[in-house]
Amino acid sequence: MENIKSYVQQHKDRFINELIELLKIPSVSADTAYSQDVIDTAEAVKESLSKAGCDYVETCDTPGYPIIYGEKIIDPNLPTVLVYGHYDVQPPDPLELWTSPPFEPVIKTTDIHPEGAIFARGACDDKGQMYMHVKALELMVQSNTLPCNVKFMIEGEEEVGSASLAWFVERNQEKLKNDVILISDTGMISNQQPSITTGLRGLSYVEVEVTGPNRDLHSGLYGGAVANPINILAKMIASLHDENNHITIPGFYDKVEELSAEERAEMAKAPFSLEKYKNALNIEDVYGEKGYVTNERNSIRPTLDVNGIWGGYTGEGAKTVIASKAFAKISMRLVPNQEWEEITELFTKHFTSIAPAGVTVKVTPHHGGQGYVTPIDSIGYQAANKAYTETFGVPAIPVRSGGSIPIVALFEKELKSKTILMGFGLDSDAIHSPNEHFGIFNYLKGIETIPLFYKYFVELSK
Repeated sequence: MENIKSYVQQHKDRFINELIELLKIPSVSADTAYSQDVIDTAEAVKESLSKAGCDYVETCDTPGYPIIYGEKIIDPNLPTVLVYGHYDVQPPDPLELWTSPPFEPVIKTTDIHPEGAIFARGACDDKGQMYMHVKALELMVQSNTLPCNVKFMIEGEEEVGSASLAWFVERNQEKLKNDVILISDTGMISNQQPSITTGLRGLSYVEVEVTGPNRDLHSGLYGGAVANPINILAKMIASLHDENNHITIPGFYDKVEELSAEERAEMAKAPFSLEKYKNALNIEDVYGEKGYVTNERNSIRPTLDVNGIWGGYTGEGAKTVIASKAFAKISMRLVPNQEWEEITELFTKHFTSIAPAGVTVKVTPHHGGQGYVTPIDSIGYQAANKAYTETFGVPAIPVRSGGSIPIVALFEKELKSKTILMGFGLDSDAIHSPNEHFGIFNYLKGIETIPLFYKYFVELSK
């Protein structure tokens, strides 16, 4: 462990500067205006893997953005760790809420990160966490301590549904053969209390369109006489939850797993301050499904949220029109056993059925994925827990995350191996939001901890 710490301290400035250079490239996969930047980022990742010590690295073409594959095979008889990450990032909007430009990384101190944090889009999700694995490989190669084989699969479409990754995995099962998959695209409880994510929610993401008259109408001449698509859409969305914030779509909860009182009690052991949670968000109170506490609402329960809504005139000043169309983007976070395609179908059927006469409704599915639960008695989990315990001084707590990484279920189906989610981000790191950041402590601690996972995984596999 001392050798690991010594190497990280010796090279920490370079590690930080390399990440900053990677963060400068605006690899926004959702916007075609950034297509070349996404491709440039893929090439930068490829170069970094070569420099870190991979014996073989290639750019793998897909129907979408390329996947970077790298490997270092030291002995085919030894275990193989497959590292997954992504180099694409969320759009930076709204730009006016950033305190510094999203693709001009800067280091700032915060109350939670007194040693400094890198502020930039992708700092935590997922360039910073992905790059920890690249530098951990470098550390193990340079110190001659790599105890097993390692493969890397870094994609560029995670933020838009990973369609090309599924295509790639299905066609490259032998190339990707492994004993465990290691991902850092999640978080931990705090810098004092590490945690390992053992569950992820699935996702169904749709866009809805409500159409009324064949053109925008004068609100004085037509108001009250024809259906207003914006009014109708607002009512339809409001009806998707009842007074207990229970989702009203018929059949939505049919396959939802109900955790036992014992399991819920175990979850409750994770340190959590409701007051700090509210203060961090500057809200007076929390809100959600009746009968569940905050840490259950955002992890073991399914949800439905509007992610965007628009229609009509939104420019400066007034324009008195009844819009011809209104739109919304809606995401449903799902729990294990809920099939995302089935939920999408249930939503489509219900949303269409509640539309009144005078409007038509179109539902366009975008993407989705299954939820996932990994057992805490697996060798991979135990190895991760031992690694965290050594670097943080306390054992990790198993937690379920509210987020979704749809490809994790795909990995188990296609590659027949378990995934270990070793996240080093914090809830306060503002991923997907303005002012995303990643603590210097967290970044370097990840580089320290990951090599120990390899060590203990090999030891426990004997």
